[in-house]
Amino acid sequence: MSPVRPLFLRAIDREPVERPPIWFMRQAGRCLPEYRQLRAKAGGFLNLCMNPETATEVTLQPMRRFAYDAAVVFADILTLPMAMGQALWFEAGEGPRFGPLPSLESLEANIERPVSELACVGETLRRVRAELEPSRAVIGFAGGPWTVATYMLIGRGGEAARAEARAMALADLERVGHLVDILAEASIHYVAMQAESGAEALQLFESWAEVLPEPELFERLVIRPHRRIVEGLRARGVSLPIIGFPRGAPPALVERYAEATGVQVVGLGTSASKELGLRLQQKVAIQGALDPELLLAGGPALSARIDELLRQWSGGPYIFNLGHGVLQATPLEHLAQAVEQVTSWRNG
Repeated sequence: MSPVRPLFLRAIDREPVERPPIWFMRQAGRCLPEYRQLRAKAGGFLNLCMNPETATEVTLQPMRRFAYDAAVVFADILTLPMAMGQALWFEAGEGPRFGPLPSLESLEANIERPVSELACVGETLRRVRAELEPSRAVIGFAGGPWTVATYMLIGRGGEAARAEARAMALADLERVGHLVDILAEASIHYVAMQAESGAEALQLFESWAEVLPEPELFERLVIRPHRRIVEGLRARGVSLPIIGFPRGAPPALVERYAEATGVQVVGLGTSASKELGLRLQQKVAIQGALDPELLLAGGPALSARIDELLRQWSGGPYIFNLGHGVLQATPLEHLAQAVEQVTSWRNG
C-alpha cells in the first residue's frame, strides 16, 4: 500500500482536502523549552543550525509536540552571504551582525559556494525526511534576495537598518539591484540543493518587502529576482512547489507578485483582506494571515479569528499559517489550541 501523500502538498495542488493543512513559520525552536535547552548546550546559534544532528532535532521537536502537517528545516536565511564570503556572527541580545560587504565581483565569483558551504542544511533535510512520517511534508527555504541584501548592506537588522537599505536602493538602484541579482542566482543553487536533499516544497521569505511600496522598486527588487529563482529552478528540473512570502506588500503588489513570479503559493500578512485572499485563490494557493500577537494572547479572540480564517478561505487552496513567525513568548497551550482547532475543522 503506497503512503498517503501529504495533505500539505495535496492542498497546494488544488486537490480536494478534508481540511486546510497547518504549519507555522518559526515553529522550529523559539518558544519550546527543549529548544532552549539544546541551544544552551550547542554553544551558539550558528553551531546549532550548522550541525545536522542538532538542526534535525530542532526541526523535529515541534512535530513531536503538535500535529503540524509540515516541518520547516531549522536553518537561517543569513548563512547564504556567510557562505559567499561575508563575515557573520550573532551578538547576545542584539541579533545578527555582518562584517564589511565584499565586492560585488567577489560575491559573483562565489555564487555556487553555498552548495558546498551549506551542505549541512542538505544533510539536515535528508535526516528529517528519513525520520518524519511520509504523510507530513518537509519544507526548505531561503531568504528573499532583497531581505538578505538589507542585512548585508547595513550589517545588522532592525527598523533603522531597513530604512537605511531602502535609502541606498533609492540612491543607487543599479548597485543594489546588482547585489539582489547575485543573491537570486546564489539562491537558485542553494535551494536546488535543498530540493535534491529531501525538501518537498521551498519558501522564499521576503520579510522586508514592506519597505518597497513603490511599484517600480518592488518590481525590480522583489518580483524580478523571485521570478528569476523560480525560472532558474524549473530550468534545472526542480518541480517542487514554491511559496513566495512578500510580507507587508500592498494588496495590488501582492496580486502582481502572484501573477508575475510563477510561485504556486503566496503567503499573506496579518492585514490581508478576505477579498484579497479569494482573488488570489483563483490563481494560486494562499497561506498565512493569523496574527502572531493573537496567538501569543490566546483565548476566545484567537478561536474566533481562526474560525473566521477557516470559513472565509477553506473553500479554496489554503494553508493555515501565521502572517509572520511564532513569537518567542507564545505559550505552548496557545499553539496546541490553534493546532487542535484547525485539525478538527472539516471542509463543507
